[in-house]
Amino acid sequence: MSESSAEGVVNAAAAVASATGVAGNWRKVTGIAGAAIGVIAAGAAAGVAIERMTVGRGMRQKARLALDSAGPYGALRGTPGRATADDGTELYYEVDEVEAEAGVSPRRRRLFGRKAPAPVTVVFSHGYCLNQDSWHFQRSALRGVVRTVHWDQRSHGRSERGAAQVQDGAPVTIDQLGRDLKAVIDAAVPEGPIVLVGHSMGGMTMMALAAQFPELIRERVVAVALVGTSSGKLGEVNFGLPVAGVNAVRRVLPGVLRALGQQAELVEKGRRAVADLFAGIIKRYSFASRDIDPAVARFAERMIEGTPIDVVAEFYPAFTDHDKTEALAHFADLPVLVLAGLKDLVTPSEHSEAIADLLPDAELVLVPDAGHLVMLEHPEVVTDRLADLLTRAGAVPAGATVGGYGSTSGTAQPG
Repeated sequence: MSESSAEGVVNAAAAVASATGVAGNWRKVTGIAGAAIGVIAAGAAAGVAIERMTVGRGMRQKARLALDSAGPYGALRGTPGRATADDGTELYYEVDEVEAEAGVSPRRRRLFGRKAPAPVTVVFSHGYCLNQDSWHFQRSALRGVVRTVHWDQRSHGRSERGAAQVQDGAPVTIDQLGRDLKAVIDAAVPEGPIVLVGHSMGGMTMMALAAQFPELIRERVVAVALVGTSSGKLGEVNFGLPVAGVNAVRRVLPGVLRALGQQAELVEKGRRAVADLFAGIIKRYSFASRDIDPAVARFAERMIEGTPIDVVAEFYPAFTDHDKTEALAHFADLPVLVLAGLKDLVTPSEHSEAIADLLPDAELVLVPDAGHLVMLEHPEVVTDRLADLLTRAGAVPAGATVGGYGSTSGTAQPG
């Protein structure tokens, strides 16, 4: 990282510190810088390099409003439902159904009559600081082709804040997220075969599900897709920063995040005050392409902005503790897709390669010029490989048309 980039982090921290009333105390300012880096560590929200702004702040604010009103990304909705986690947290999900007549072939109808086997359901799990809408392009492409379930992880999107976190101050664990996914499956997919698809934290959630409910994987899961995720050793990721600096940040980061979480209202005001600054940071750690559609970049920014700082603080320790390498063995006999962006600074592609090494029959796809949010940055690649996985698993018939995933270039026509 260049000196100017390093200075950008400190300046960003100072801006937040000023907005939140802690300017003048260098240790706190440095802590805010560490907090920014910590947000990246778990899911693509903050970091280091800030693009130079060439237009006025008022113009940029107007541009954001225009993108918010014109961009259709995240507008897809399905049949809503709610599942209850084991600690009482209400988890929101949506189902995109396939019409019964379209979903049952004439042969299956002759064999089974009205009691045809339940169709395959694809369950999508999103990453940290995002929500179910992060699968916009893939959801659009698969509509009418296969039954899908999209859910919001606890404290994200439309799901409730974690009950155990609110009531008892209990830390979030990846194991808890695995149990949450089981609750969603019980409610939304009570029978029939399942394909699990997860990005980043969503992939870790699937590993936790496998570790705790191996019989579910063995009896009902027919394929797995792990996108931009990791089975462990996230504490060794340097996010494109000097190793010494990252190590120093890690020593103080947990305490800093706890302090920020306790000052959530002030910190949120600070985030709003430096929205332009953090837009550049978010873009840096979400995408690698230079020609990313501004509406898609703004869409990602909006999802990340929507994650409260106290939620950021609650989840962070779970990632440093995450190690589900042994759980991967439960996927060994299934069709598996492992996909990552080659320029992912959050969960580097080496983590996907390590997963593929443990699942030698898996298909490994490394996407050039792609960052952490590869499913938004290169939706055509992700959707094509996912469609192929679904075909191999028997979830969609060979030759089925899967399209409409759009593009993220400047001339994008969203699906």
